[in-house]
Amino acid sequence: MPGAGFRAARSYTANMAFGAEVIYGIDACNDARLLSSGIVEPVPQTREKPVLSHFEPVSSRATVGEAVYRELRDALSVGRFDPSQVLTIGAISEAFGTSHMPAREALRRLVAEGALNVGTGGSARVPGVDAKRLDDITEARVLLERRATVLAVAKADAEMIGEFDRLARIHAEVANHRDVFDMLLKNRAFHFAIYRASGSTVLPPLIESLWLQYGPYMRLLSDHLNTARNGGGHQAYADGHRLVVEAFRAADAEAAADAIEADIRRTRHQMRGPLGEQAGE
Repeated sequence: MPGAGFRAARSYTANMAFGAEVIYGIDACNDARLLSSGIVEPVPQTREKPVLSHFEPVSSRATVGEAVYRELRDALSVGRFDPSQVLTIGAISEAFGTSHMPAREALRRLVAEGALNVGTGGSARVPGVDAKRLDDITEARVLLERRATVLAVAKADAEMIGEFDRLARIHAEVANHRDVFDMLLKNRAFHFAIYRASGSTVLPPLIESLWLQYGPYMRLLSDHLNTARNGGGHQAYADGHRLVVEAFRAADAEAAADAIEADIRRTRHQMRGPLGEQAGE
């Protein structure tokens, strides 16, 4: 059985991790050798439990870890990574200028959400693509996003609708002047403003999970979207967003849901060519 000195050292280590300045170990306080050495000071045998008031706000490491996770999540959802691409802890930590811990935690969370597959040696892999899975994701998106839109129409006030309109205009403007991934991020902002307005705490996370799984397919589509944008092909999406906003202004839930579904199916239709090329058809 460990002696008092071992228990004191263990207690000292544990409490110092929480910023304590004294050792809360009854045996340690009665150990004359430790007292005389100055390592510990006498403390009462009865005391209040430690409180949380001495804790600092969220640590910089935790903040960095969340930022790495969010950046990777956004990048995956708009297709910045190739299907089946391997993401290593070392490469991510180098890209973000962090230690390995935030990168490792971000990959772990994304694997748990189904956005990445487990790789070897602590790495992760972007999922591959196939037409059957794309159709499955598309139909799930239609079901959930239609429902979220219908709920949002019932709750949206003039201020919310004004925000939808603002985001739709930003998306249309960005499509004319910036890169395709920025355009896709603005598209995402427009859609999720609507889904959050539904008031549901369940639907938006489920929809976000599906968008993450859609990411590898969006990567295949990115070159096509660049070409379409340069030729004015993005206008169909801008027009679709305008139809959504008009339906909200008319309080027409069915029309708004139809416009959202058309947007989803338009993207799926445009993926047929790139997906066929990927499969060697």
